[in-house]
Amino acid sequence: MKFLQLDHDVCGKLLPGLADRLADVPFDELESPESPAIALFKEYGGTNLLIPREHGGIGASALEAVRVIRALASLAPSLAVATAMHHFSVGMLFSVGPLYESSTGIRTSVLDVVAKNRSLIASGYAEGRSGHGILSPTVEARETAGGYLVSGSKKPCSLSRSMDLLTASVALRGHDGEAEMGLLVLPADTPGISVHDFWSTFPLVAAESHEVRLTDVFAGPEHILRAPANAAEKLDELNEAGVIWFQMIVAASYTGVASALVDLVLRHRRGSAEERARLCLLIESAASLVEGIARRIMDDDLGNDCAAASLFTRFSVQSIITGTVAQAVEMLGGMAFITSPRIAYLASAAQAVVFHPPSRSSMSEAVLDYYTGKPLFFA
Repeated sequence: MKFLQLDHDVCGKLLPGLADRLADVPFDELESPESPAIALFKEYGGTNLLIPREHGGIGASALEAVRVIRALASLAPSLAVATAMHHFSVGMLFSVGPLYESSTGIRTSVLDVVAKNRSLIASGYAEGRSGHGILSPTVEARETAGGYLVSGSKKPCSLSRSMDLLTASVALRGHDGEAEMGLLVLPADTPGISVHDFWSTFPLVAAESHEVRLTDVFAGPEHILRAPANAAEKLDELNEAGVIWFQMIVAASYTGVASALVDLVLRHRRGSAEERARLCLLIESAASLVEGIARRIMDDDLGNDCAAASLFTRFSVQSIITGTVAQAVEMLGGMAFITSPRIAYLASAAQAVVFHPPSRSSMSEAVLDYYTGKPLFFA
């Protein structure tokens, strides 16, 4: 079996033709601001990867999804990073059932719309904000006649230029000033939603990670999922599910980016056989760790222990990736680095794994708490 063959086989089965189309586009074009990758992702139904079949989607399992993500990330890093929060949002919409029992109609409608129109969902969660939980609100909603006025900002927000829907955690403030958390789902063309340039560096520029602002955006009750009273325990479960899905998808995406460098080493037979084998062992160990979390999701083995495992997996994978990238770049050699911008690009893009929450300091605190019998702290 060739390197990455299993991942590409699953991708070809679930999204036939997409990988081939991406491979036909020059790499520098795929990773440019004018990249066709996101449009191709929509054209070939990538938006529906995790949408259940009963809603018209592909219904991929978590294991199939991480293999597809790794394959796509090895071809188009920005695409994988851009669509990570789309997949996360789909997973979260499906996870709110036990918490938002009265929202079944809204959830069903959103999933049906995404499947039918191949819509892309951008996420205005706190991802990217150091010291905040993934689901921490970045926007606030104030009660007004017939609904809410929503204001706030998310930066960076991937898929900002191509999004069809925007989801976000939102702090709902009543007239008494007290706040509760809700989930917001709005069409991207809703008046008051605007996109502003933010991403200024060259790696992952095609992910469209700019700033999305909401300025007094009117949202009716049908656009906000509110938690019922006394839902603290269910909110914990939702937070746990969010951490598990997010860490798994992030780890799969950057494992794919690093895999592209390993693939170059193998194709050009750089280094000794022992060195190449060691490189394969490293990156396949990362992939196996990610697949372990996917299998737990498939077994419905969620909760605090799985959330902890997903964080341990993410940081283990992060360490493997940084080591793998350094070794692969060294094996490819200085002349290859000088003459091939792709190598420097992949190395830079892979390093971005360290910027996703939680921070290493928060992770350290969580580990110490977890192993003293306390619930995992999410920050």
